[in-house]
Amino acid sequence: MNESQALDALSALSQETRLRIVRYLVQCGSDGAFAGDVGEALGAASSRLSFHLAALEHAGLVSSERISRHIRYRAEFPQLGAVIAYLLHDCCDGHPDIAACCQ
Repeated sequence: MNESQALDALSALSQETRLRIVRYLVQCGSDGAFAGDVGEALGAASSRLSFHLAALEHAGLVSSERISRHIRYRAEFPQLGAVIAYLLHDCCDGHPDIAACCQ
């Protein structure tokens, strides 16, 4: 992951609804959830939800799959992991107290 990709991902996550969406989809695991289920779980209106999901998908943090008339969203675990790895890369300078958070 490069700096530009990290900035895109962090920018997408810096909005409350988007952060909640990602956290919910992470809990759903590899099965993901349909857009309606995401909206219901978060109490979000479908018109705003699609805007937020599109932003997260653009940043590569979620993916979508159309199934008939429904869209299933999934957290992109490799991309989420890459963001965390980018943030923690060389962060600890070998200091054991700081490095403990990364283990």
